[in-house]
Amino acid sequence: MATNCKKMIPELSNPSVCMRDPKRVEEVLQSMVKAGSNTVQVISDFDMTLTRFAHNGKRCPTCHNILDNSKLISNDCKEQLKELLNTYYPIEIDSSRSIEDKLPLMVEWWTKAHEILVQQEIKKDLLATVVGESDAMLREGYQILFDHLHEHSIPLLIFSAGIGDILEEVIRQAGVFHPNVKVFSNYMDFDESGVLRAFKGELIHIYNKREGALLNTGHFQELRTRPNVVLLGDSLGDLTMADGVQDMENILKIGFLNDKVEERKQSYLDSYDIVLVKDETLEVPNAILLYLTGNK
Repeated sequence: MATNCKKMIPELSNPSVCMRDPKRVEEVLQSMVKAGSNTVQVISDFDMTLTRFAHNGKRCPTCHNILDNSKLISNDCKEQLKELLNTYYPIEIDSSRSIEDKLPLMVEWWTKAHEILVQQEIKKDLLATVVGESDAMLREGYQILFDHLHEHSIPLLIFSAGIGDILEEVIRQAGVFHPNVKVFSNYMDFDESGVLRAFKGELIHIYNKREGALLNTGHFQELRTRPNVVLLGDSLGDLTMADGVQDMENILKIGFLNDKVEERKQSYLDSYDIVLVKDETLEVPNAILLYLTGNK
């Protein structure tokens, strides 16, 4: 028998949708609807959450990949970055290792990658071209998501271990960089002649988004009247992105399981309320947000 939450939101019957506890999903949704959409905020990861994991069987680039694959970077540098990816990505997605165990290795990866990029003396004014020429793709339905949140003045906070300058350019070129969108990411530091010299501030990587959230409590301060959170992520590290939200009432966690499905499915079901398996669209998050704003 279909659970009530599937009656409330038919898209939750999609074959890609898995829920460990549909009753909890239903209760959270009802509670959020009752509180009203002016109490809702969306906190999301970017790479492989708002962007596609793959298209026509081919992997889509992350913010780092856009740069790594571009003409702004020497072949030698590309090789070094590829080597880092082959070394550290398997560790990142290894469900048998603890986050504590992975943490120093992720810091090592990002720090080395940033050092290599700085050596390339990348020019700021070429970033837009590089993004335009890349295969970066936001998930199908992105226009509805961004426009709908903007229309209803619902804040969209994006936490990303990627490169903020590239990320913002992807959203800008898609025509959806609305004023309600705030990005917390790794930003490049350019000198007065527009050449990359360093990365700004604290490093944000996949497992310290919580600290990123807590460091930015100033931003969360203005969101105190929005204690209901819809969280979108594609890794277990994304689950702490909302930790800076004070007095939270409800959180609905939606996880995209893009890769290594069988070995990771259980840990995702244990952590996320709704798990979307190999779903390249934003159909389910959109249906939920339409429901929460009364556009059923």
